[in-house]
Amino acid sequence: MRYSPLVQLSLTKVRGILREPEAIFWVVVFPVLLSIALGIAFRASGPAVMPIAVQEGAGAAELYATLSDDEGLSVERLGEGEARDALRTGKVAVVVIPGDTWTFWYDPTRPESREARLVTDRVLQRAAGRVDAYPTALREMTEKGSRYIDFLIPGLLGMNLMGTGMWGIGFSIVNSRQRRILKRFVATPMRRWQYLLAQFVGRLVFLVIEVVVLVGCATLLFGVPVRGAWVLLGGLCVLGAFTFAATGLLVASRPQTVEGVSGLMNLVMMPMWILSGTFFSTERFPDLM
Repeated sequence: MRYSPLVQLSLTKVRGILREPEAIFWVVVFPVLLSIALGIAFRASGPAVMPIAVQEGAGAAELYATLSDDEGLSVERLGEGEARDALRTGKVAVVVIPGDTWTFWYDPTRPESREARLVTDRVLQRAAGRVDAYPTALREMTEKGSRYIDFLIPGLLGMNLMGTGMWGIGFSIVNSRQRRILKRFVATPMRRWQYLLAQFVGRLVFLVIEVVVLVGCATLLFGVPVRGAWVLLGGLCVLGAFTFAATGLLVASRPQTVEGVSGLMNLVMMPMWILSGTFFSTERFPDLM
């Protein structure tokens, strides 16, 4: 067993990865840094204050005073040209033009602009004496699992499995083919299935580290809940790793150069990476997609 081709090839694969610090960084460290950066950038920070502007003119002072009383609005007074530039560049979400009729100048293609128009209209109407015809109540969603970071971590985990499986297997095989190493292996008593299985076993060692580090950091830093058994999570990761490794093997079966397999890998991975909803929910995509 000590001199089994499978064992020796697996150990060689592991040692080869350990000798490449950049591989450790991209496989283990980078996903953690990415999750931390996105988790901080899209963290829950309470209701956002909407920036709006009141265009200078007759009645602008009264409108400014009324809107400034609302804590959810950040109001400033601007001239017509300044208001146009601020709205065009996104510095304000809506511009209120005073007059006999309040005019809301907004961008209907921006969700925050449409929302700001509705909120501004509500504040002005209530200040003018409007009363809601039917009482309503608010109920906020605060349960863990509904935040962006909770959505992001499974996607990063899947992306890591895909990258490790496809690039780790496919690139290694084509590199060995280009360097004529595969021909040398054929002349040895080693069986072909041992070579292929060793490729996967070598990556499986780092798969455990990837999953534990990424999920552990997400749980400790952001309180991301793990629902279900860890055994099922591990089994699903192994199944995903096998699937992506098989895909990488299929892609690497024909190319003769590293440059050729790199293009094919990107061609196969990009649609899965973009359309699978790794960073954003697929519900935001057009119905055609």
